Amino acid sequence: MQGSPDSAQSEAANYGRRASLLSIGVGITGLITYLYFAIASHNLSSEDYGQIAVLWSAVFITVSTLQRPVEQLLSRTVSDHIAHGESYTHPVRVSATIQLGVSLAFVVVALALKAPIQDDLLDGNEALYWIGLGAVAAYGASYFARGFLAGSHRLTLYALLIISESVSRTAFPFAVALGIASGQTAVAIGIVAAPTLSLIVVPFAFLKSGNEGIADEADPVRDRSTTGAQSIGFAEGGGFAAAVFLIMLSEQTFLNAGPLLVNATAGAAAAGFIFNVLMIARAPLQLFQAVSTSLLPHLTRLRAEGAEDDYRASVRVTILAIAGFAALVGVAVAVAGPQLMQIAFGENFSYHRSDLLIVTAGMGLYLCAATLNQAALAQGQLRQAAACWVACALVFVAWTAIPLVSDDFLRVELGYLGAAALLCAALYTLYRRPAIGSVGPGSTDEMELRLASADEGGP
Repeated sequence: MQGSPDSAQSEAANYGRRASLLSIGVGITGLITYLYFAIASHNLSSEDYGQIAVLWSAVFITVSTLQRPVEQLLSRTVSDHIAHGESYTHPVRVSATIQLGVSLAFVVVALALKAPIQDDLLDGNEALYWIGLGAVAAYGASYFARGFLAGSHRLTLYALLIISESVSRTAFPFAVALGIASGQTAVAIGIVAAPTLSLIVVPFAFLKSGNEGIADEADPVRDRSTTGAQSIGFAEGGGFAAAVFLIMLSEQTFLNAGPLLVNATAGAAAAGFIFNVLMIARAPLQLFQAVSTSLLPHLTRLRAEGAEDDYRASVRVTILAIAGFAALVGVAVAVAGPQLMQIAFGENFSYHRSDLLIVTAGMGLYLCAATLNQAALAQGQLRQAAACWVACALVFVAWTAIPLVSDDFLRVELGYLGAAALLCAALYTLYRRPAIGSVGPGSTDEMELRLASADEGGP
């Protein structure tokens, strides 16, 4: 039996409100995360802060590699089972087993490689090693919770979880700034405390809430499909999760490979410097996530309705807005960029205006590429988009690793600019050649793509 038009409109309105809250939550999370680094940079030496930046980058890349596939798999299968009015106990149990296995395997490998990780990556700092190990393991539980909350459409709690993570993390450098705590270790503990403390919101997911508008698995009035939910092991879902994983991993590479490679060649202080410079790209990306989470369903709906002119116009307007924003940032950087960076991150480093302008240009191209990526996803070109991301990320890593430009910082900055331009061009080609089908508005695929785009370039 099909639901009434009024009930469908009510559910759509509820979904829109929850999705809007998620967008706001992502924006707040980005701003608070930015404060974590600003406060830490002011209260640590350049060497200590650089090690924090290296640890952060390593944790983010590892978490994106290990934890996101299970999150997406759980999100997809729980949502699918709820849509068919079926119990999601089995997919939750299977996903939990996989997640536990992944976390245990990581711990075993990390313990076996303790010496090279601690000595070569973290400059012999044992405290940072254990914090990183704990953080990756803790994010396994956090991303499992995210997958469940996303799949059961509890976007309000999803937003609260990611906000509580950023608040918990930033509380630690703030305590150092106030004199309640001191030193690098106190700041770093925030990285492992964030996913751990954020899990306090998870018990609320199991309380029936009328505001969420989601019928539970035992709801007798829930409409039931005649076809039944797909099995958790279906090949299409695995391919979808793999494609989303590749996009997320490539994004992490763009944002974090530079500091890691600079750390290997020039030390932690240099890594902290280039990390700060790349914050010009990272901070606007944090804010853009709130736009992208609403842009994808908007473009998806227009494509499904055949409103091609409106679809193209929406993409064009977004790109023009990004160009205007990048131009304003460029003017600000040209006028007072070095001074603004020292106000934000302290006087441990001296920033060159030319370096900041290069990253600003890369930021504009990267945000345009992110917009075109949402258009490609709305056109059902997920796997093609993933191929573009992977290819450009590999180009960026190769360029940064090979010393064709002797200056480490300039090499990373030019690599970011060039790879962002290449990614923008590749995704524009996809945009101009749409696939025959598209992702259906309100479908499980659309929900997953929205949540994939909502995730920060990191945990």
